[in-house]
Amino acid sequence: MTDTAHLTLQEREADLDAAQLKQLVGLVEYDADSDPFPVTGWDAIVFVSGNATQSAQYYQNVWGMELIAYSGPENGNRDHKSFVLKSGSIKFVINGAVDPGSPLVEHHRKHGDGVIDIALEVPDVDKCVARARSAGAVVVREPEDLCDEHGTVRIASIGTYGDTVHTLVDRSKYDGVHLPGYQPATSTLVRREGQPKRLFQALDHVVGNVELGKMDEWVTFYNKVMGFVNMAEFIGDDIATDYSALMSKVVANGNHRVKFPLNEPAEAKRKSQIDEYLEFYRGPGAQHLAVATGDILATVDALRANGVEFLDTPDSYYEDPELRARIGKVRVPVEELQSRGILVDRDEDGYLLQIFTKPLGDRPTVFFELIERHGSLGFGKGNFKALFEAIEREQDRRGNL
Repeated sequence: MTDTAHLTLQEREADLDAAQLKQLVGLVEYDADSDPFPVTGWDAIVFVSGNATQSAQYYQNVWGMELIAYSGPENGNRDHKSFVLKSGSIKFVINGAVDPGSPLVEHHRKHGDGVIDIALEVPDVDKCVARARSAGAVVVREPEDLCDEHGTVRIASIGTYGDTVHTLVDRSKYDGVHLPGYQPATSTLVRREGQPKRLFQALDHVVGNVELGKMDEWVTFYNKVMGFVNMAEFIGDDIATDYSALMSKVVANGNHRVKFPLNEPAEAKRKSQIDEYLEFYRGPGAQHLAVATGDILATVDALRANGVEFLDTPDSYYEDPELRARIGKVRVPVEELQSRGILVDRDEDGYLLQIFTKPLGDRPTVFFELIERHGSLGFGKGNFKALFEAIEREQDRRGNL
């Protein structure tokens, strides 16, 4: 059985089909029946925020997300507020402590705003947990059923790098809005006339930063525990500048819906972006989320109008004759990309367009990438040097290079 025909519930609700997902996120066919740890796709990205109420407003106002569910004191959750937001086929869950004794308070004190849980949709929670346990993973939440009048969700969690977990979710017997304990919610926000229906359609990948010497350990974890395959490897001059360096390997589940680049610092003259992240996040964690859009120009224009700041790309990047020769023809003139600071890269399968925000919070940790794929299954290898130089300019401004 090939898996491209199987869409997640969230993909169907977003009116996405397999052909669209193949372009948006590089979806590929694979035999799900032979997978010892089958992962259907993303379920939700769970954030801890110092002020979830305001963060939820930010993602609605600025990123165009839709509020769909809520849990908090008003419906019996005395520990924290939790807002569920949706854009296309991906959900963000923003959690913030209400009770000063909540464990979220200590998590936020240590890490600041960031991702605590990368939740994945699986068809068989118990099968996945049994595989994980036998392969040496730490099961931080044993399989259990969560039930209400809308049905039953089967759920469990395994530990990964740092304080990050993967919650495994089977919601095939549930038709509620998110999980038991949540109630449907809608926002009073009024969209500006002409605003796109949504600014991004899906989640492409989540990048994890780990300590020096730990990258291969976590690559092995995803290979051994979750059956993920190795997609790419970036080392040496691929991923270094005059001042800083890192190493990166990419793992993915069988259908490539879920992709995890894993970075570690490499020795160089000064601190890399990974060193800076590890210092300010106080350990390993999710560095950035890449969200997929079918029209990166319109999305960037809308986000800039909403106040999002992107990394600057110098004009010399676009005027480089080698770049022009390498990328060939893309769907818009290079001058259109230059005016917005959008990067472009081509590989043997096609090309992609991408751009990176500055950090979204007070600490120089979590940021977003926007990506528009046209056949390319890569991650913009040809842009690494330009990207890292842009990040270094920001590090220098912060006094952290």
